[in-house]
Amino acid sequence: MALIVGMLAACGSAPLPPYAPESSPTVGAVAVPKGGLPDDTGALPSPILKAKSRWTAVRWAELPGFEDDALHEAWNAWVKSCERPGPVFAPLCREVRGLSIGGEQDQRAWLMTRLQPYRVDALSGSPEGLLTAYFEPVLEGSRVASADFSVPLYQPPLGLAKRKPWYTRQEIDTLASVQAALKGREIAFLADPVDALVLQIQGSGRIRLTQPDGTQATVRLAFAGSNEQPYKSVGRWLIDQGAVRDASWPAIKAWVAQNPSRVNEMLWSNPRTVFFREEALSELDAAFGPRGAQGVALTPGRSIAVDPGSIPYGTPVWLASNGPTARLQKLVLAQDTGSAIVGGVRADYFAGWGAAAGELAGRLKQPLRLWVLWPK
Repeated sequence: MALIVGMLAACGSAPLPPYAPESSPTVGAVAVPKGGLPDDTGALPSPILKAKSRWTAVRWAELPGFEDDALHEAWNAWVKSCERPGPVFAPLCREVRGLSIGGEQDQRAWLMTRLQPYRVDALSGSPEGLLTAYFEPVLEGSRVASADFSVPLYQPPLGLAKRKPWYTRQEIDTLASVQAALKGREIAFLADPVDALVLQIQGSGRIRLTQPDGTQATVRLAFAGSNEQPYKSVGRWLIDQGAVRDASWPAIKAWVAQNPSRVNEMLWSNPRTVFFREEALSELDAAFGPRGAQGVALTPGRSIAVDPGSIPYGTPVWLASNGPTARLQKLVLAQDTGSAIVGGVRADYFAGWGAAAGELAGRLKQPLRLWVLWPK
C-alpha cells in the first residue's frame, strides 16, 4: 500500500482552482456548465508510464458509449472512494460529492473539464486484456458443527505470520497438529465444501447463521488473511483431467454430485486457503459489498479489482468489454485487487451478491479495454 501512495504522491496533488465555468448554475456548492459539453480539441498531454502499463492520452470521443452511461450509478461508488481518497483525487472530492445530486449532463461535462482520458496499454503495447467477475456469495451456515453443517470457516490461526507460506489446504484437512492449531478458531460451519471453496476464492460472503438457540442472523465474513500458498484453479484441474469441458461453477457442482469420492482430490488441487473475520451487517452495509483493497465498500456493477501496478486505487476508469456473456461500456472505480488480477489491462468486475451475481461471475471471461480518467 505504501508503494501505491508513493506512486500517487509522485504524480502531484496541487490544489485545483474552483470549477466554475462562466454563466453556469450551481448544484449544491459546485458550479456546473449549462448546455452542451466542453470543447475537446486542445493539445493532448504526453503518455504516462506505470510499472505495468503505459497510458496514452486520447479524446473523449474514443470512449465507447460515453454519452449513454447512467453516470449517477458510478457516482455512488466515487463518493465511496472519497471516504479514503489518495492524494491525486482528494482535491476533487468536494466537487464529486456536490455533483452526486447533479444531472448526468452536468456530471459528464464535469468529467470532461476536470479529467483527461488515457488509454491503458500493456507494456507490450497491446490495448486489449481480460475481464472476469467476482461476487459475494450468500450462504446458509451454523454457529456450531452438526451432521448437516460440518465444513469449518476459520479465523486466522495464532502464529500465522511466523510460518510463510502456512500449511496447504490438504495439510489443514489432514494433519492433526494443524487441526490443533485451528481448534477454537472456527467462525461458522457450512454444509458444502464447494461452497466454502467459492467463499474463499471470492474473499468474502454473507452467511445466514443459525445460532445455538435456533435464532438466525446474517453476518458478513470478510477476508482476514491466507496461507499464502499459490492459487490453483479447480476448474482448470477438472479440464486437465478431462472431467468437464465447461469450468463454470454449475458444471463443477454437477461433477461433484456425480463424483463424491473425488471431492477432496479436487479441493486439494488448490493449496490456497483464506481465513476470515466476522462483521456485523447493518441495513446500510447490506446495500453495498465488502470493503476492497482501497478500504471502501464495493458497489455492484461499478467497482473493479485491478493490478495496482497498472492503475492506482481510487482511479475512475472507463471500461469496455463485449463478449458472449455481457456488453459493458461504463464508468467504474478501481477499488480492489486480487491475487489473480495481474497485468496492465486486467480487471475483475464486482457483480454484487447472490445467485444471479454468482452466475455472471462464473461465466464472465472476455476481452477488455480500459481508459483511466486522470486529473488535468
